[in-house]
Amino acid sequence: MNFVEELTWRGMIANIMPGTEEQLKKEMTSAYVGIDPTADSLHIGHLVSIMMLKHFQRAGHRPIALVGGATGMIGDPSMKSQERKLIDEVTLRHNQECIREQLSRFLDFDSDAPNHAILVNNYDWMKEFSFLNFIRDVGKHITVNYMMAKDSVKKRLAANADHGMSFTEFSYQLLQGYDFLHLYEHENCRLQMGGSDQWGNITTGTELIRRMNGGEAFAITCPLITKADGGKFGKTESGNVWLDAKRTSPYKFYQFWLNVSDADAAKDIKIFTDLGREEIEALEAEQQENPGARPLQKRLAQEITIMVHSQQDYEMAVEASQILFSNKAADVLHKIDEDTLLSVFEGVPTFEVSREAIEAGTPMISLLTENAAVFASKGEMRKLTQGGGVSINKEKLADPNAPVSADMLLNGKYLLAQRGKKNYYLLIVK
Repeated sequence: MNFVEELTWRGMIANIMPGTEEQLKKEMTSAYVGIDPTADSLHIGHLVSIMMLKHFQRAGHRPIALVGGATGMIGDPSMKSQERKLIDEVTLRHNQECIREQLSRFLDFDSDAPNHAILVNNYDWMKEFSFLNFIRDVGKHITVNYMMAKDSVKKRLAANADHGMSFTEFSYQLLQGYDFLHLYEHENCRLQMGGSDQWGNITTGTELIRRMNGGEAFAITCPLITKADGGKFGKTESGNVWLDAKRTSPYKFYQFWLNVSDADAAKDIKIFTDLGREEIEALEAEQQENPGARPLQKRLAQEITIMVHSQQDYEMAVEASQILFSNKAADVLHKIDEDTLLSVFEGVPTFEVSREAIEAGTPMISLLTENAAVFASKGEMRKLTQGGGVSINKEKLADPNAPVSADMLLNGKYLLAQRGKKNYYLLIVK
């Protein structure tokens, strides 16, 4: 597989340094991508560069994931409006382990293949570096004029004319450049990849290698992903879409991809899956024929949910998506976990009821009027129940005087009441 050709048809190359493709054709090459460790989970904004590493390994080359423990403490001026907060070493190491576990779903770290992936942390080689040694041994090789000419620095200064840029942030590109030099010397790393906003920092690294080692190194950047409507990719009303199931449930993760626009689905399926060109073209043709069936979105959501989570999580997300209209809804409700349940019914009115009321076998008609105001009156509930318009946990309620029982509770603490076709209420047992 030709790595550059693969990325090109997938729309994943913004810039490429001359000679890069020739280097990759010549021999197995090591390349790295930097990852910010300020959280204990990656989010989908990281996925483009991770998929670059995945394709890189599939093409027979050796991926290096660099956790920016040192640079993450400073903050990258590219596209940012303020500096990052410092993190301590204990938090850093914890975050690093969590990130490695997530990356292992995409990359082979553990086999004895010559191109198995490695994880490194720049804090390990920067923590012993004194300031004097750094400015003497590294700083003298790159001029301030060179650093000021970078777009990332120009934009940061222009956007924050009142506040300017601290020396700490200004030094970021030199630190990142040194990472490339260190990996070049210790891991024979010849290529750095990242988002297009990183081009200036990456080329500082290639320049440092040239000036300090007389060596040749290369760069590839991918486009920054934007939505077709101009909105910010990877953000929802509740914030980032995380890879950690505790932060973003597999159901919500699946829903995010299922709900992208047709234009975004056609682009995203090339970037965020490793499906081949023919298969994607067949899906695109199917989408054109029957856009209402949304085959691109369904396959995109399937592939990426399985890759990030599991086949089981994907199947549960699909089942949960059908709860509102599936004839198996009652069974699914009793199977899904608490996070998925709460995700599906996010935003519906909730009522707290006491566990004593459940254990006492309170009649449904009292529970849904006195304990929780699902109905304004008992008369209203009786009338709607007779017409088949009341359901508990997606099962029709035949008798309004039927007692509630603990074994009806979902996840041991929830009861789902439905009034008519579209009105749902979640009772939380405390």
